[in-house]
Amino acid sequence: MPQPKRRSHEPRRTKDAEFHAPRRRSLGGDQIEGRQAVKELILARRRTVEYVWLEDSVVRKGIIAEIVDLCLARRIPLITVSRRKFEMSVRSEGNQGILARAAALREEDLTEMVNAVPNPFLLLIDGITDPHNLGAVLRSAELSGVTGVVLPQNRTSMITPTVAKAAAGAVEHLSFALVPGIPSALMSLATLGVYLVGLDVRGKTSVYNIATGDTGRIALVLGAEDKGLARLSAERCDLLVRIPQVGRLDSLNVSAAAAVALFEVSRLRSSGVEPTEKPEPVVGLEPTT
Repeated sequence: MPQPKRRSHEPRRTKDAEFHAPRRRSLGGDQIEGRQAVKELILARRRTVEYVWLEDSVVRKGIIAEIVDLCLARRIPLITVSRRKFEMSVRSEGNQGILARAAALREEDLTEMVNAVPNPFLLLIDGITDPHNLGAVLRSAELSGVTGVVLPQNRTSMITPTVAKAAAGAVEHLSFALVPGIPSALMSLATLGVYLVGLDVRGKTSVYNIATGDTGRIALVLGAEDKGLARLSAERCDLLVRIPQVGRLDSLNVSAAAAVALFEVSRLRSSGVEPTEKPEPVVGLEPTT
C-alpha cells in the first residue's frame, strides 16, 4: 500500500514569491561607456575586461586609437558593431561610440577600507540619486585624494554607465564600500577613530575652519541634492560645516559643493597649516533637474 506523502512544514516558494523577494543591490560598474572611462578601465588593470565594442562609424584616431592599441597589447577582444546593435546595448547619452564589458567593481569591507592606510580620507554619500552628480562627485573625490567611498544600499545611485562616464574613469581608481545605511556606517567609523564631518547648511562652522589636527583620519559626509544630510546622519557627525558664499545666489549644486569641501580637506591634509577665517554667508545644495 503506497505511503501518503509527508507535508513539509516549510512554506512553498512560488515563482511570484521568488520574483518579489528582496535582492541586495550590487555596486555595478560592469558596463563602461565613453572614451576616457574605457581608457582608464583598461589602464587601471584592476578588473578583467571581457571585450570592447566600437560603433562602426567611429574614426580610429586620438584617444580611440590609444584604446585600440591598448586592446591589442592587453589581448582584449575589440569588436566593431553596427550602429543599430550598439544603440540597443548602450545605456548612457553621449557615449562616443564605445563601450566595454568588465567584471563588476569590487566591494570593500568598511573596516578594511579604513585600516588599509594610516590616515584614511573617506567620502560617504547619502541620497545623491542623479547619476551625473554622483559621477562628478567621484571625479573630484579621486583627484582630491579620497582613499575610499561609502555608498548605502538605498537612496543613492549605484555605478551605472552614466555615473562611470561622468566620473571620467575615476571609478577605476577608487575603493568602494556598500553599507546597509549611512547612520550605522558612521557609528562604525566613530569606533575606528575616524573624525566625521558633515557638509550641511545647518553647520555652524565654515568648511575653511576645520582644525588641521582633525584631518588625519577623516570622513566627509554628503547628503541628498534637495534635502541635504538626513537628521540621523547629521546627529552622528562630529562636526557640521557649511560653505561660505558672497554672491547673490543661494545654493551650489551638490557636485560643486562636494568639490569645494573635498579639496579644502585635501589642502589641510597636505599643508598642516591652521585655517584662516573666511566670509560667513551660507550656501545650500540645490535640487537637480
